[in-house]
Amino acid sequence: MENLKQRKIIHVDMDAFYASVEQLDNLELRGKAIAVGGSSQRGVVAAASYEARKFGVKSAMSSVIAKRQCPELIFVKPRFDRYRELSNRIRSIFFEYTDLVEPLSLDEAYLDVTENKKGNPSASLIAKEIREKIYEKTGLNASAGISINKFIAKVASDVNKPNGQKTVNPEEVGEFLEKLEIRKFYGVGKVTADKMYRLGIFTGKDLKEKPVDFLNEHFGKSGEYYYQVVRGIHSSEVKPSRIRKSLGAERTFEENISSEIFMLERLKNISEEIEKRLSKNKVAGKTITLKIKYSDFTLQTRSRTLSYFISSKDLIFETSRELLYQEKMKESVRLLGISLSNLNTEKQNKKPEKEEIAVQLKFDF
Repeated sequence: MENLKQRKIIHVDMDAFYASVEQLDNLELRGKAIAVGGSSQRGVVAAASYEARKFGVKSAMSSVIAKRQCPELIFVKPRFDRYRELSNRIRSIFFEYTDLVEPLSLDEAYLDVTENKKGNPSASLIAKEIREKIYEKTGLNASAGISINKFIAKVASDVNKPNGQKTVNPEEVGEFLEKLEIRKFYGVGKVTADKMYRLGIFTGKDLKEKPVDFLNEHFGKSGEYYYQVVRGIHSSEVKPSRIRKSLGAERTFEENISSEIFMLERLKNISEEIEKRLSKNKVAGKTITLKIKYSDFTLQTRSRTLSYFISSKDLIFETSRELLYQEKMKESVRLLGISLSNLNTEKQNKKPEKEEIAVQLKFDF
C-alpha cells in the first residue's frame, strides 16, 4: 500500500459574516439582533447575528418565523459588493501562507499548509496568526478548525465558535469522531440525522460500529462515505481551482403569479442575469433546467440538453420558454429559476483521486 504523507489542513470560517459586516459598518447595529435578508412575507434570512441566534433565528429561515421568534429583530438588506470586497481582502491573507486555498463561499475556505510560505511547522499557530491578521485588517472575527483532512477540519471549526479554533491532532482523530454527535458530522442534514436516530446511531461511536454493508443498505452511495469519514479517512485534496458544474439564478415573487405572460417577463430577467454571470466566468453550457415552485410549495424541474454550448440570454430564454410551455401549470407559482449545467469546464476534470490510506504520523500541529 502507498504510504501517503499526512496533510495539515485549516478550515477558516468567518463568524456570522454578512451580519458581522453590517454591525461593523453601522455602530447602531452592534450588540443587537439583526438578520440580513428581506423582511417581507416571502423574505428569507441570509445570515443572523449571534444576538439573533440566541432566539433561534438562523439562515434559510422564513423572515416571518424569524420575526415571530425574535420580535426585536432588525432586518438589513444584503450588500454583496461589500461582502465580496472584504472576502477578497481576507483571501489575500490566506495567500500569504499558501497557494493551496479552496474557497467554499465568501466566508469560508480550506487551506493546505503542510508546506507553507512561512516555513512554520505548526498549522495551529498559522491558523491563530491568520485569524489575528483578519481581525487586524478587517475588524472581523474568524474561527478555524485544524486537522489531517478537510472533513475533520470543517467539523472542528464549529467547536469553539465564535472567535476560536480547535485542533484535532492525528492521534486524537479517533476519539474526537467517536464522541461527536451525529448531527454535527458535516454532510449529515436533519433528514439523515433523524434516520440515523431511528437506527440507533447517535454518535460517531455508534456509526463506527455499523458494518459497511449495513450503511450501504440504509444510505445508498453515502454509506461508504460515512464508513470512511468516521474512521478519519477523507481523500479530497484542497483544490485551488474548483471546477464549477452549474450556474443559475432564481426569483421568489412577492405575490404568487398564474399568468404565463408575467412568468415570461421574469424568465427574461433571469436569463439576462445568467448571461452576465456566464460572461464573467467565461463559461457556457448545454443543459438548461427550469425550476418551478408552486404556491403549495411543491417543486418541479424540467430540463433539456442541447447539442451545442450556449451562453446568450436569448437562447437561454427561448429554451426556458419552451420548457415553461412543455406542460400545464398545476398551481400559481411563487418561484422561478433557471440553471445551466453540462458546462464546458467539465472536460478539465481530473481522473478520480486514489483512496487515501489512514496513517498516524506524529508532528507539530
